[in-house]
Amino acid sequence: MASSVSEPTGAAPRPVIGLTTYLEQATSGVWDVPAAFLPKVYFDAVARGGGLAVLIPPQPIDAAGADAILDGLDGLIITGGKDVDSRRYGQQPHPTNDEPRLDRDALEDALLERAIARDMPFLGICRGLQVLNTMLGGSLIQHLPDAIGSTRYNAGGGVFTPNPAITVPGTRAAALLGERVTVQSYHHQAIDEVADGLTVSARGDDGVIQAVDVDALTFGVAVQWHPEEDAAEDARLFAALVEAAAAYRDNRKARA
Repeated sequence: MASSVSEPTGAAPRPVIGLTTYLEQATSGVWDVPAAFLPKVYFDAVARGGGLAVLIPPQPIDAAGADAILDGLDGLIITGGKDVDSRRYGQQPHPTNDEPRLDRDALEDALLERAIARDMPFLGICRGLQVLNTMLGGSLIQHLPDAIGSTRYNAGGGVFTPNPAITVPGTRAAALLGERVTVQSYHHQAIDEVADGLTVSARGDDGVIQAVDVDALTFGVAVQWHPEEDAAEDARLFAALVEAAAAYRDNRKARA
C-alpha cells in the first residue's frame, strides 16, 4: 500500500533521520511480548523539523552492520531511555540504577562510532548524551541527588520538570538556542568527566552539564534534556539537525 504522505511536486525528498528505540516487555491487545518502540513525540518532532523518521530497534550488530544501517540515513538521533551500564566507565552500579540494556548500549556504540567516522549529523537526547560521553571515554554522575542534594531533574512518575540551561558562547548550542533556554528534564544521571572530543556547550544554574558539542562533527550536538517534549522551545534542535542532514545527503550524492 502506498504511503499517504507524499513530497510536494518538484521538492527534494525530506532527509531521513534514524532514531534508536527501546526494547522492553510491552502489552498490546492479547499480546505481552518483548517489543521495540519509541514515544510518538520523538518522530513528531522530526516531522515538524522537516525530516522523515526511521526507527532502529536494538539488535546484534558490528561495524559493517552499522554502516549498512547508516547508508540509508541522512542523520542520526540517539534517544532517551534506561541508564547506561556503569561498567562502561569502570564503576559499580548505584542502587538506583536501571538494569542495564546491554543490547542497546552495543547497538548505539556501533552506530555512533560509524556516524562520527562518516561525519553524519547527530543529535543525542538524554541517554544519547550519556552513551556518547561514555563511548568516548568519559564518565557519569550515577545519581545526581547525591551530588546536588535535590531531585530537581527527576520528579519521577513520568513528570518532566522545567530547568534552565545556560549556553556557552561560541558553541553550537549557543548558536541554536541563544544564551539561556528552559528545558524539560527527566534524568537522575549526568556527565561527570567529559570525554576527549566533546566541548561543554550548556550547563544548568547549578553547574550540571546540560549539553555538549561533538568536535569532530560538522553538526553534532547532545543534550541532557528532552527537546521532543517542548515543540515551542526546542524545535530549533530538530530543524537544525534536518537542515544539516539535507546538506550531508546532497554532499554524499555529489561525491558519488
